[in-house]
Amino acid sequence: MSSQSLITAWVLLFGLVPVVAHGAERPDWAFPVADTIQPPSQDEDQPKTLAGSTKSYTQKQIDDLKNPPDWFPDMYPSMPPVVAHGTITFACGSCHLPTGAGHDESAYLAALPTQYIVRQMADFKSGARKGFGNMPAIAQALGDDDVQSAAAYFAALPTRPWVRVVETDTVPKTYVNKSNMRVKLSAGGSEPIGSRIVELAEDEGAAIARDPRSGFVAYVPTGSVAKGQTLVTTGGGETTACTVCHGANLKGLGTTPPIAGQHTGYIVRQLYFFQNGSRSGPSESLMHNVVARLTGDDMVAIAAYLASRQP
Repeated sequence: MSSQSLITAWVLLFGLVPVVAHGAERPDWAFPVADTIQPPSQDEDQPKTLAGSTKSYTQKQIDDLKNPPDWFPDMYPSMPPVVAHGTITFACGSCHLPTGAGHDESAYLAALPTQYIVRQMADFKSGARKGFGNMPAIAQALGDDDVQSAAAYFAALPTRPWVRVVETDTVPKTYVNKSNMRVKLSAGGSEPIGSRIVELAEDEGAAIARDPRSGFVAYVPTGSVAKGQTLVTTGGGETTACTVCHGANLKGLGTTPPIAGQHTGYIVRQLYFFQNGSRSGPSESLMHNVVARLTGDDMVAIAAYLASRQP
């Protein structure tokens, strides 16, 4: 029996909650797009360095999505050309980093199954998966050999703790910079978190420099981790437990991807895409039933709990 058939059998065995779609509103906070008004650029042409690296790059070079900085080449295997450099499209390593850990506006790719990555790129190319950002256009531009080499590279990378979860009622005031990264306002200040997650760099300067060693902190609403644990591990009467298909440790089963330790915004975006049909590839049909009853608060809670788990 194939892994997909096995998963289908498990879902049928354990039972799906009857589908009564709620239809969550689009969580705009999970789709970071650069704010129109940006603070003045400073020192874009001045060389920057990172402790422990012999390299230096200007911010203009760092922001060149076809040539991501290679700060610590001994930290990861030699990158294939499609990861290290862009020709007709952006380099994979620019958004997802050479370590595959990525940022909240992208995705954590390290240790995803090769077949899963290849399948997602095919769905982007066919239009079955309508993603956020540049991925559909990138998939259209890449040949099969590039897709295979990138998928094999990221699948072979080790995972690393990358997102730290903090429950809170208030968060720093933020804006989205020109690289679509959420950062703190220089003027400071705080505001209620509401029904959202605010994921910020542990070290903002390091993240803007695309330092592959510097992770993120996800500020989540108070009580959301416990609620998410119930939904993820039991279904909570609203859905099917994620552990049925993604494994008891949420680190994947066969070609079903790991979801533990993922970026919070990415998880919420995908749950929303499954619910509104933007992810409609042949392998995604089970997820449509799973997410049908989820509210926006449910999606926040699931993302909070998953991010709190070790990848």
